Amino acid sequence: MYEDIPLNNNTAIHNFEIFVDGQRAFIDYKVHNGVYFLIHTEVPIDLEGHGVAAALVEKVFKYLEDNGFKMVPYCAYIKAYLKRHPGWDRLIL
Repeated sequence: MYEDIPLNNNTAIHNFEIFVDGQRAFIDYKVHNGVYFLIHTEVPIDLEGHGVAAALVEKVFKYLEDNGFKMVPYCAYIKAYLKRHPGWDRLIL
């Protein structure tokens, strides 16, 4: 689901973002020495419960892996996602 929606790394505001039905979902981050500190995930209320957050997290994890980055998850949603998908633990610093 949402495979055709591109992930944007908006470096100016330190957000990974996708746009679904004209609405912006994002993960706020800080980056230091190639390590992404994933701070907060936010999805518009209208899109909650439709798999948008999970799709966004998956896209971000693929981006990090494809570019050789590691992460430190601070966001509660991302921590919960990792419990359900432990294979992504390989990205945790």
